[in-house]
Amino acid sequence: MKRPALSLSLQFARDDLSRAHRSRLPRHRVARWVRAALDAPADITVRIVGSEEARALNRDFRSKDYATNVLTFDYSHAPLVHADLVLCSDVVEAEAHAQSLPLEAHYAHLLVHGTLHAQGHDHERDDDAERMESRESEVMRALGFADPYAA
Repeated sequence: MKRPALSLSLQFARDDLSRAHRSRLPRHRVARWVRAALDAPADITVRIVGSEEARALNRDFRSKDYATNVLTFDYSHAPLVHADLVLCSDVVEAEAHAQSLPLEAHYAHLLVHGTLHAQGHDHERDDDAERMESRESEVMRALGFADPYAA
């Protein structure tokens, strides 16, 4: 199936980001993961940041004073999806370790999750969460990863 067009900017805010992160996030792989979750053409920036920047963004834009794994800033859904996805490398790594997940798989899942948010998907209500998680599972399996919500 042909996926929608994607204009992708990939940014690494930290020069000291370990090779383990950079080697798992080449532009072509990030584009594949994001594109797999798209339903419309998109212009998306993916920015990998440290805890300090993630915490400041979460505090300033969501009034939550902690670094979180992924923040989605969606500006438009149609006819072009326009969004910024900000992933905190420290949180992603800690979560992957705690859940015994490959770092690459966790990044892929969070990029899929953020891309769905960028298109208006949400998980605030149970029925919305069920639809979003089902779509995430479908995309992750299609990408060759395990279902992130499997028991």
